[in-house]
Amino acid sequence: MTSKVIAVIGPNQTRCTIDVYNFGIELGRRLADEGFTIINGGMFGFMEGVSKGARSSANYSHGKIIGVIPGDNKYEANSYCDIVIATGIGWARNQVIINSADYIVAVSGGAGTLSEIAYSWEAEKKIICYTELDGWSKELAGKELDFRNNTKLTAAASIDEIIQAIPH
Repeated sequence: MTSKVIAVIGPNQTRCTIDVYNFGIELGRRLADEGFTIINGGMFGFMEGVSKGARSSANYSHGKIIGVIPGDNKYEANSYCDIVIATGIGWARNQVIINSADYIVAVSGGAGTLSEIAYSWEAEKKIICYTELDGWSKELAGKELDFRNNTKLTAAASIDEIIQAIPH
């Protein structure tokens, strides 16, 4: 049986603070500890932190970190990705990330993260929003985006709560 694929979404390098990056390292490690496969935008900032953390897990195995990058050169991805999908489709790659995941974990984030949350909502994927760092995940946690989906975005105030919200 294959492991669940978790899309971990959050700020790019220009919006990623050191606190968000360090949280990403710990989150990535813990998700890998639990045996999940991680998919993200494959670039820098929070995405790199999550990938780096997953790589540091004692449970890490090659192939568990997937980066879906906006450009067409796979060597532009951060060095912690095992598999790089170079889409050449710019920000439209956000939908590829969401469509490829079983569950979504949103941390902080700006407009790119907001678009991924919207795609997740449209696809009726479970979205877990971390509430302890500023950004769209905190802003939208516990809310419904519109009338089409009667579930709320799950709020989580810790990594333990994130892990518990993902069905194993």
